[in-house]
Amino acid sequence: MYYVQGIRQKGITDRLQLHQSTVSRLLKRAREVNMVRFSVTSPPGIFSDLEDQLSDKFALKDAVVIDGSVEEEPMVRDLGAATAYYLETTLKPGTKIGISSWSRSLFAMVGALHPGDYCKDGKVVQMVGGVGNVGVHQEAMNLAQRLAITIGATPVPLQAPAIVASAEARRILAREPFAREAAETYKKIGKPDLAIVGIGSMEPSRLLARSGNVFSPLERAELSRLGAVGEICFKYFDAQGAPIKSPLMQRVVGIELAHLKSFTRVIGVAGGKKKTAAILAALRGGWIDVLITDRRTGEALLSLHAD
Repeated sequence: MYYVQGIRQKGITDRLQLHQSTVSRLLKRAREVNMVRFSVTSPPGIFSDLEDQLSDKFALKDAVVIDGSVEEEPMVRDLGAATAYYLETTLKPGTKIGISSWSRSLFAMVGALHPGDYCKDGKVVQMVGGVGNVGVHQEAMNLAQRLAITIGATPVPLQAPAIVASAEARRILAREPFAREAAETYKKIGKPDLAIVGIGSMEPSRLLARSGNVFSPLERAELSRLGAVGEICFKYFDAQGAPIKSPLMQRVVGIELAHLKSFTRVIGVAGGKKKTAAILAALRGGWIDVLITDRRTGEALLSLHAD
């Protein structure tokens, strides 16, 4: 009567002339002896088992898996929307956030966010340079500012290119007030709470290539020769996640890879076959502890790590 016909306990009490405590006790007993069993079926597009497997396999704090398209542009859009929803449901007032630049998924995330005071009295600090060539500069340069405005936080921009011509140029830029402010913000505000980063492969996206914030093909070939398979904030690492030691890294204006370890949470957003090796390396290196990706990539990560 209760489970099949949907009659409430009071209705059963009235119909059978039983005390309500008796009805409640009998229903509980039915579950204990397996007369009544529950089966929960996840709706399409929900991959909780895969998320749990990824979390267990890579010691993640959380994993979000979407049923993303195999096409690149829809994939980027869907990853951005998933990240936006994740932030809307987890951000708290006063959160200190670091964000990388030049990730299309993060641009899509900001576009998908619903405005609100999720992060009132918080800060959004740009972790790597965002100045690029005319035409794409504004799109990326304002990423940290757009995110901050949307969630009710204060932006701390880093108004410099991500990659400069020499290590000396980087040292000169580091002395500029705008660069110092971003670099020293974490010291001023204490332990940072959250970083949101894209995970790049060895082949830059079209947007990144157009921005001018890339190493040349010869320089990327040199990084590959040293074992590089991917990057976070333009800091490259090998298949096991170990940082690549190269003078090229001295030309990157932004956070050091090791600094990510100081964050309470580091959200990595990436998906697709081209990025699988880079994502796996980032996981093995422990550079991220929250992964937002697509189903096919999640399954591939588990398979490759098992090998």
